[in-house]
Amino acid sequence: MAGKYDIAVLGGGPGGYVAAIRAAQLGFKTVIIDKENLGGICLNWGCIPTKSLLKNAEIFDTMKNHSADFGITVKGLEFDFSKIIKRSRDISDRITKNVEMLIKKNKIERIRGFGKLVSKNQLDIFNNEGGKFDSVTADKVIIATGARPRMVPAIPVDRKMIITSTEAMILPEQPKELIVIGAGAIGVEFAYFYSVLGTKVTIIEMLDSILPVEDREVSDTLAKSFRKRGIEIFTKATVEKAEIKGSMVYVSINVNSEKKELSADKVLSAIGVTGNVEGFGLEELGIELYKNHIKVNKSTYETNVKDIFAIGDVIGPPWLAHVASHEGIHCVERIKGLNLPDINYENIPGCTYCQPQVASVGLTEAKAKEAGYEIKVGKFPFMASGKAFAIGEREGFVKFIFDAKYGEILGVHIIGSEATEMIAEAGLAKALEATGESIIKTVHAHPTLSESIMEAAAQAYGEAIHI
Repeated sequence: MAGKYDIAVLGGGPGGYVAAIRAAQLGFKTVIIDKENLGGICLNWGCIPTKSLLKNAEIFDTMKNHSADFGITVKGLEFDFSKIIKRSRDISDRITKNVEMLIKKNKIERIRGFGKLVSKNQLDIFNNEGGKFDSVTADKVIIATGARPRMVPAIPVDRKMIITSTEAMILPEQPKELIVIGAGAIGVEFAYFYSVLGTKVTIIEMLDSILPVEDREVSDTLAKSFRKRGIEIFTKATVEKAEIKGSMVYVSINVNSEKKELSADKVLSAIGVTGNVEGFGLEELGIELYKNHIKVNKSTYETNVKDIFAIGDVIGPPWLAHVASHEGIHCVERIKGLNLPDINYENIPGCTYCQPQVASVGLTEAKAKEAGYEIKVGKFPFMASGKAFAIGEREGFVKFIFDAKYGEILGVHIIGSEATEMIAEAGLAKALEATGESIIKTVHAHPTLSESIMEAAAQAYGEAIHI
């Protein structure tokens, strides 16, 4: 199978396979190398299967706690945990097969194996036992090897009792108690999922709020909702050690200089990720690393070694599938010589798929003030939305942050039902440099949740009708 290619893509996640497809569309002879199923963490162990789990939880929660609101009586409601897990895995398998079909459709060579750079234009391919079975050469190489959960000595992951997100979505039995260390999107989503199914959940976060990258008002609203569900939350808390003793895990934490010991039958470590940079021949070629990620030119995505590029989670934050995909497309189009603007990292939407959902783009209110902007803030609660009222989803709000001088959109923050779908309008508006006035004057269909975007913008200028 050894061959010569225009572009070789190392890694088949949402960065790698998208880059490979775009390369083929642009006429490049392309090969993609990955030892696992295509789709990477996102399709196999992240984005897609977790959303399946979260939908199960949402349906169960609605039927258990809100069916009477809709005049529906449910008796003997129960769930089969193993079938919930199986549904998630089946969906993941189907999606990854679809990606393999796309690769075949675009006439991209697919090699299943572990690729290692032995020169800037050659990759040797190894099997799971470490035996070399192939070699390819390419004019350009794109590294898209992704990232994995970050490990620290204080939290010794054994993948049985102290687990990562991978194990959290395929547990053979539902835990009675779960401690989640880290309250970013991954930690929060699993906390929601297991809590809805009846697991006693505790969240530990080192910073002063859950979802600490989000607007503080959003984080506080979600924390209030979670506590109402019975989730215990410790913020400004550091984990000193986690120890397995018999059938339990004991976690020692320090909260405001006060020491506490917590226990559970499972502990989920969700403290972040680190780039997959080991074993690919990067150091031997002198490819520059920064904080365990590959350093690149963010305009071309080329490394310090000519003709070797890197995209996605392996180059560092934001660790998001949609960012990896756009970096892959941008990188290939730059290789082709197309003239296009750089990716605007200030216009990247972030989404968390618990209930209520959280989505945002741009600056938080605090960050806008820190940057020296004089701002206008508009907020519209779903409590005042007719559509939210009708569908029984009245929790949360839409919040706009505008530059007071020019009306520029600085940030949009949504917490509530379908927030992750609604954020697209805000992202498009911000990308097109829309102003508050243009949002207000755009006719929004009624009744929709999206009307709340128009109303929030109007509220910033004292023009909101329904509040």
